[in-house]
Amino acid sequence: MALVERPAVRKRTVRAQIVAVDGERAVTRRDRIVTEEPLEIRAAGPGQDAVRVAVTMRTPGSDWELAAGFLFTEGLVTSREEIASIRYCGPEEAVEQRFNVVTVRLRRPFDATVFQRNFYATSSCGVCGKAAIDQVEVMCAPIPPGPTVAGDVIAGLPHALRAAQDVFDETGGLHATGLFDVGGTLLVAREDVGRHNAMDKLVGHALLEGGVPARDRIALVSGRASFELVQKAAVAGIPIVCAVSAPSTLAVETAERLGVTLAAFVRGERFNVYAHPERVAFA
Repeated sequence: MALVERPAVRKRTVRAQIVAVDGERAVTRRDRIVTEEPLEIRAAGPGQDAVRVAVTMRTPGSDWELAAGFLFTEGLVTSREEIASIRYCGPEEAVEQRFNVVTVRLRRPFDATVFQRNFYATSSCGVCGKAAIDQVEVMCAPIPPGPTVAGDVIAGLPHALRAAQDVFDETGGLHATGLFDVGGTLLVAREDVGRHNAMDKLVGHALLEGGVPARDRIALVSGRASFELVQKAAVAGIPIVCAVSAPSTLAVETAERLGVTLAAFVRGERFNVYAHPERVAFA
């Protein structure tokens, strides 16, 4: 059985009629709006009924990477080998939701009682509703030293990621996360209305391709650097995380504790390094 079957194509944008106002001038025209729909992620072991793990508001596309990445970064899956299959729900579901429910089948039993979080993730703030404060953090070993990256490589990342944001060009309404090698070459980019979803899609891609831990990779997020994004990157073994906007206090603390180099305000030739600057070679 194939690990992943080819998913159905879902529209990532829709056309809408709007009134565009420019000073005292108003014009009715067509515009494109980014799609936001719920995705229910389920998990099950051999012979088990699928259990709902999370519902996240996302932009359709790379749904199976999103499901795999979410389970991995939340500590529910520890390797690609544990995943037997990923597929959309069956015909028993309502037609309108058939491509908004994904089931991840595991090769070992899934113990839902160990994981009592009842996730709900919005596109704006990430995962909410975890059962207790001590469940917010996912166990993750600190990332070992290396690699070293030139400062001009980090400075050039936003331009490369922006050039790959196809849906953003149409809508102006998406976050993006890019995965780069240490030379600054963009390897893969993912877009989503949720910054956490974009990261999970990226990690899910790396996981399913056998690229985790990503010890010699750089992640760039198109917005701010939050605790959640730094933690997800650390779980995937990504040693360097960069952000176009600002970091939060907890993002900096988490990066320092988990051995992640955190650079933010990466704009033009300038950026600030908030944690583990030893991986950045300054000219």
